[in-house]
Amino acid sequence: MADNNTDNTNADSGISRRTFIKNTGLVTGGIVGGGLLGGIIGNQWQTGTQTETGGATDEEDDTNDFDEARMFFSRDMDFNVLSAATERIFPEDDNGPGAIALGAPYFIDKQLAGQWGVNAKEYMRGPFQEGEPEQGYQSAMTRGEIFTQGVRRINDVSDEQFDENFDDLEEEQQNEILSAFDNDEVDMDGVSSTLFFSLLRQATIEGVYSDPLYGGNRNMDGWRMKEYPGAQPAYIDVIESEEFVEMEPLSLRDHH
Repeated sequence: MADNNTDNTNADSGISRRTFIKNTGLVTGGIVGGGLLGGIIGNQWQTGTQTETGGATDEEDDTNDFDEARMFFSRDMDFNVLSAATERIFPEDDNGPGAIALGAPYFIDKQLAGQWGVNAKEYMRGPFQEGEPEQGYQSAMTRGEIFTQGVRRINDVSDEQFDENFDDLEEEQQNEILSAFDNDEVDMDGVSSTLFFSLLRQATIEGVYSDPLYGGNRNMDGWRMKEYPGAQPAYIDVIESEEFVEMEPLSLRDHH
């Protein structure tokens, strides 16, 4: 049985801030507005501190971030492209960290590895035909298949237009490619690029603001930016207050 203290320590641990590129981009409408600025770095594993003799302290097991383990994407390239795309959708700015620092790519990876990714509880039999945009999801493909094709098409377009991988491009170039997907200007098999981008954007935002129990919203910093209290057990002591009461957020993990 896992030690409950592990989850509590993970929820309280800090995140690695990106030290390059400060930005002022905004997310508007379906994609990017104002330029969607933000730096991209790789995710780092949270490890225990070392003693002077080089050995790990007793706290090492409690500080490893086991949420950062891929379950769906087996190729590094696919996950790197996904991470870069989420950062363009929710970039770091003066308000706080972006999608990568908040763990949104790992949240998406876990969702795709579960029932959401295989459309387990949805009717997936034919006949299939293209519906109207307002009809929502109309495809014979699972979300896992859509995301796999989508991130690879992002990189294909990047290679065709700029002769580089998507995660190596400048921000403006990345924005240009994602805008093309959002505007249905990229051909995909069995699904429109607009639908793929819509799913990607939805999953990114959910990864930023979901309870950390599900793998995103690292350290509850997504909630902190919104001054959202999280999973509080009760509000009896503040419900009659006429002023806004800022509260330290609580995750579902804090109740175990």
